[in-house]
Amino acid sequence: MRLILIRHGQTPNNVRGLLDTAVPGPGLTPLGLAQAAALPGALAGRDIDALYISTLTRTALTAAPLAAERGLEPLVRAGLREISAGELEMKGDRASLEAYLGTLKSWLTGDLSVRMPGADTGTEVLARFDAVVEEASAHESVAMVSHGAMIRFWAGHRGINLDWSNPKYHELSNTGIVILDGEPTGSAAPGGWKIHDWNGEPAGGTGGMDADGPTAELIADAAATGHENG
Repeated sequence: MRLILIRHGQTPNNVRGLLDTAVPGPGLTPLGLAQAAALPGALAGRDIDALYISTLTRTALTAAPLAAERGLEPLVRAGLREISAGELEMKGDRASLEAYLGTLKSWLTGDLSVRMPGADTGTEVLARFDAVVEEASAHESVAMVSHGAMIRFWAGHRGINLDWSNPKYHELSNTGIVILDGEPTGSAAPGGWKIHDWNGEPAGGTGGMDADGPTAELIADAAATGHENG
């Protein structure tokens, strides 16, 4: 099975630097809409049998041009939503960002039992995303529009060849694309998938505005200092 994971386009709260994870969330900025419009071209030549999105508005808007170009009806699944910030929701101060980061770092270093303040454990987050992948495994090639922290965590846990010391894995801008090959394992243990391609650059460019949200750089820092899944 080939899995194409796409981060949503830029949102107003990415620009504001806030931990914005609740449903339904905001729409896209003009730049985010341009990034979404560039996705069909970025994925030209790649087979897509089904297209999944999360319950957050920004994934629906990001997927719309691709869905129209491919004649696909997006399938909405709550399991693809962003990792909940819980008590840290809509905060942008350094302490809150570091608390979010610290939890993700624990998960990336193997302790899935740690709970995000007021929200889920890594085990629970992994299980909900895994369930959607399991459902989608009836297809040969599937695209999923999800979220920055969620994609980094899941790919970091599942990718057998992801080496966080390689700087190419440190970036996952809005409409960045990660492609993996593998099959659901039925286990919470790491592995099961191979990273085929990691393109962290935005599909539609940055428009001169590098504002991908507060977790983009922080998650890269956590992964680089705490985890290498070889």
